[in-house]
Amino acid sequence: MISASPLLLQSTSLLQEVVYLVSQGADPDEIGLMNIDEQLPVLEYPQPGLDIIQELTSPRLIKSHLPYRFLPTAMHNGEAKVIYMARNPKDLVVSYYQFHCSLRTMRYRGSFQEFCRRFMNDKLGYGSWFEHVQEFWEHRMDSNVLFLKYEDMYKDMGTLVEQLARFLGVSCDKSQLEVMVENCNQLIEQCCKSEALSVYRGRVGVWKDVFTVSMNEKFDTMYRQKMDKSDLTFDFCL
Repeated sequence: MISASPLLLQSTSLLQEVVYLVSQGADPDEIGLMNIDEQLPVLEYPQPGLDIIQELTSPRLIKSHLPYRFLPTAMHNGEAKVIYMARNPKDLVVSYYQFHCSLRTMRYRGSFQEFCRRFMNDKLGYGSWFEHVQEFWEHRMDSNVLFLKYEDMYKDMGTLVEQLARFLGVSCDKSQLEVMVENCNQLIEQCCKSEALSVYRGRVGVWKDVFTVSMNEKFDTMYRQKMDKSDLTFDFCL
């Protein structure tokens, strides 16, 4: 069982499925048949809305992309648990571009090069990624915050699932943990094989198929400037 407190989930779509699997004892086939977004509504979206979210039975799983400072006071006071997942920014900007191009409400028509420039200049929705991720990184030692990295799902799913289970208060023996890990790896495999979502939710290092040499050099220069005071590091390829 997870904590009776509401859970604010900062995540990728893949992580929300992993969290649901670990917290609810679900399996990949079950998740594949459901609309996972209905199980983890987004806090800041008008649909389904705050009224519906407040009516959810505790413990609630809620997803958000908001910066730390804009999350509810209960979270800042330690009354809610937060799982935050950061992804290396090169893969992230590719994913974010695909997301903008796919949404009917956005239908971004510009080039990836222009989109990447907007990302580097903090001109996209939700503000600066660099401020966003560093703000949560500063709170990584808070007892109600679990800071994860996307790449770790591919490097060591076993450790990540064990961290999640412990953080969520899920009791499981060694054999149950092994089943959870196997099911989560199955989720990863399904995502990598999905033709529609191969870039959006896919492998680590996909940026190498998209970035030009010039773009990569400019991105690296900008990244060093904006992250020079942080000890947060990422795996850009595995």
